[in-house]
Amino acid sequence: MPLREPSPQFDASGQEAANSNDDAIPDPAQFVLAVTALMQEVAARELMPRFKHVAAERKHDGSIVTEADRMVEAALAEALPRIFDCPVLGEEMSEGAQKSIWREAHWCWCVDPLDGTANFASGKRYFGMSVALMHRRKSVFGVVLDPNNGEVFHALQGAGAYLNGKRLKQLPAKHLAEAHVEVGRYKRLGRLGTTLIAHKPFRKLTMSGASVLQWSHMACGRVDAFLHAGEQPWDYAAGALILEEAGGRIASLQHDDYWRADHPQEWSKSVIAARHPALFDEWKRWVRSHL
Repeated sequence: MPLREPSPQFDASGQEAANSNDDAIPDPAQFVLAVTALMQEVAARELMPRFKHVAAERKHDGSIVTEADRMVEAALAEALPRIFDCPVLGEEMSEGAQKSIWREAHWCWCVDPLDGTANFASGKRYFGMSVALMHRRKSVFGVVLDPNNGEVFHALQGAGAYLNGKRLKQLPAKHLAEAHVEVGRYKRLGRLGTTLIAHKPFRKLTMSGASVLQWSHMACGRVDAFLHAGEQPWDYAAGALILEEAGGRIASLQHDDYWRADHPQEWSKSVIAARHPALFDEWKRWVRSHL
C-alpha cells in the first residue's frame, strides 16, 4: 500500500490511538471507515442544516462561498490530521497557504468542503464533499460524499473504486456518438467550446456544476465522458483517482500524463476524461483536433 509515511494510528472514529507505532501501515478498511464517518458526521452537523438557509457571498475571484463551505472545511481541517498527520489543503484557505502546501508538503490532505456551492445556495440538490490524501501531488486515497442521497464513493490507489462499499465494475464501452458528456467551465474553452455546441459529436451534453459528483458519476457509468477547462486540486484530487481505479482514463488538454507529479507549478488542470479506455481515445482525439 502507498500509505507508508509515519503517521498516528487511528480508530474508527478518527481519534489517535494510544501507543501507536509510527512505522505501521494504516489498515485500509479502518482508514476508509474513519474518513467516511468523519465526512458523514460533518455533513450532518455543519452542511445539511444550512441547505436553503444560508446566504451566498462572492469571493475575490468571482466564485461563490457560503458559511457552510467555511464551517465544513474548518471541521475537516481540525479532524483529518488525527487520522493521518499531514497538512490540510482546503479550498477556502488563502492562495498563498494553499500553494505553499502544494509545493512543499510530501503528503497532504486535499479538501473540497462543498463542491457545487452555486447549486447549494440556489436550493439545487447537486453538490458534494471531497477528501483526498495526496503524496507528492498525486492522490493515493479519495472519498466523495453525496449528502443528499448518502452515496459514498471511495478509492485507494491500486485497490479499486467503490460505491457504498461495493466495488465498481467497468461497463461496456460506447462510441462517442452515443455518449453522455459532462462539461465544466464551458465559457473558458474558447473556440473548442463553440465547436462543442455547434458540432457536438456526442448524444447528450450536461453541465451539472459539481465536479466531484461528475467524476464519481462517470466512474459508475451514469456519465460517459467529461471535459473541463481547468480544475483546482480539490476539484479533482478524489474524483480523478476514483475514476482511474474504476477503469477510466484521464488527460489534460495538453498532456497525457495527467498527474505530472514532477511539476509542482502545475496547479490548475484541464480535463479530458472518459469511463472506458476506448471511449477515452476517441474523445481525446476529437477534443485535441478541435483546439
